[in-house]
Amino acid sequence: MISSRANPIERSTTSTPLDLAPEPSPALSSESQPLGSPVMAAIDVGTNSLHMVVVRINPRIPSFSIISREKATVRLGEYCNKTGALTAAAMDRAQEALDRFCRIARGFQVQSIVAVATSAVREAPNGLEFLKRIERDLGLRVELISGQEEARRIYLGVLSAMEFHNRLHVVVDIGGGSTELILGDGQEPEFLRSVKVGAVRLTQAFLHNDPPTPAELQALRQHIRGMLEAPIEQIKRIAEPQGSLTLVGTSGTIETLAQLDARRRLGNPPSRMQGYEFSLEALHSYSKEFRTLTIAERQKLPGLGEKRGEIILAGTMILEEVMSLLGIGQIRFCERALREGLIVDWMISQGLIEDRLRYHSSVRRRSILKLAEKYQVEIPYAERVAEFSLSLFDQTRGLLHRWGSRERALLWAAAMLHNCGHFISHAAHHKHSYYLIRHGELLGFNEEEVELIANLARYHRKSPPKKKHENFQRLTDERDRQIVMELSPLLRMACALDRRRLQAIQALHCRFQLLGEEPRQMELILDPKHPNDDCALELWSLKAKKEVFEQQFKLEVIPKLSSQAEQSLDPFEVAV
Repeated sequence: MISSRANPIERSTTSTPLDLAPEPSPALSSESQPLGSPVMAAIDVGTNSLHMVVVRINPRIPSFSIISREKATVRLGEYCNKTGALTAAAMDRAQEALDRFCRIARGFQVQSIVAVATSAVREAPNGLEFLKRIERDLGLRVELISGQEEARRIYLGVLSAMEFHNRLHVVVDIGGGSTELILGDGQEPEFLRSVKVGAVRLTQAFLHNDPPTPAELQALRQHIRGMLEAPIEQIKRIAEPQGSLTLVGTSGTIETLAQLDARRRLGNPPSRMQGYEFSLEALHSYSKEFRTLTIAERQKLPGLGEKRGEIILAGTMILEEVMSLLGIGQIRFCERALREGLIVDWMISQGLIEDRLRYHSSVRRRSILKLAEKYQVEIPYAERVAEFSLSLFDQTRGLLHRWGSRERALLWAAAMLHNCGHFISHAAHHKHSYYLIRHGELLGFNEEEVELIANLARYHRKSPPKKKHENFQRLTDERDRQIVMELSPLLRMACALDRRRLQAIQALHCRFQLLGEEPRQMELILDPKHPNDDCALELWSLKAKKEVFEQQFKLEVIPKLSSQAEQSLDPFEVAV
């Protein structure tokens, strides 16, 4: 081996969490060309139906126009009664429809396809396996989103079609597996909730006779009311100072009821149903009619068809209860919902929207801070740990890891929330942090990203990730496991650097010794806030915390204060 004297590789950064612009999730990160008029597609994998819209975006306004709509009623939510799993037949139907959607999208030469899955896939024990199968067979990545995140994107879709004029509106979206309730005035939503009452779910659970018996109908109504009472009371408390509310309805069940009402009142439904209104009184009459009819008789009603006829009664009863509990006698239909919300969210992620919806671009950061405040996290300390984590990430990127801006954003989120488990107990608080993050309904993140954040926080102390850990097993993608293996050691070391909560360390700098192209030693040079502070406790804490980092990256970490480093500035030998 020939040795030569050379300068060590030094890296330092002053980046802070405030510089962090949370990245869109993978499905929203497809390559785009904001100039010109890009064409993109959005796919909603729902419990009852799969939908796709293809749109042409005008980035100058900014706006989008829909150039194609596709729908397939595949009943993905028809679970196996014993296991609750998606059935093979339902998955086959869904894959066939998605394959057709992808071929149609390619025909329009789309630049990006954004796809999300909701209630049915979210709750099924084999839901993730189904999504992996779709990605493997079709090359289509489908995000799994939480109910609250679904509600947020529905709200975005509605706002792309309606002006709220700063007055509170309630948005209700009745799907196959869940009903989303949103309260907002056109700015940030005041309330987002996903309730597990959906037209397919309730038909399957309660309506076994044809037509249904009075006992079945009573049990169904009681269940719906029991599920909806608490969230609607919360909406009414928030909205009480304003007084009256406007109700907006979206998606299939409400569109079908609006069309039925238009046929009976006007003779024919208008060419566009956007803004069409119908009353609770009319809804009561349709509900009463549906109860007396068999499924076959309902299917013959104009506008219902085979699939909608089976589930319209349960969907109608859900809407009846929503309107009755809210005390609202009229509902206005909006043609746009989740699919269009996906388009708006993508446009925000590309920097194409900077008007009244601009606040949504920071939804991730605000959601993290809200959860941190809820669980009484010491924000200045968390921000300091996040700053050190990102500094380590930036300085080791390209040498110890190859992760990008998306993973950087997830590391920041985990650093901000790593100590939230103290809200429950100091003992095993890292495990409590995992649970609170996992069930914290973080907005702006898909389920995979929430799981990654929770795992990163879980491993900021104690044992490193192990295959036997149940939470680590939930990361079924090897790439996700590698993210946790490589980034959680950075968070561990960052926690040690503010051990006394005094901000004793101002900044850190990494200097590497290389063997060929591989780093074999890393000097971690720390700048104390006060020159006379020996930072003994921070150095002691680093000694314990750096072991997992050293094992993961197979190098030695040598912490030094900057004053000590200046005294030994001889460059490292670099083996060639």
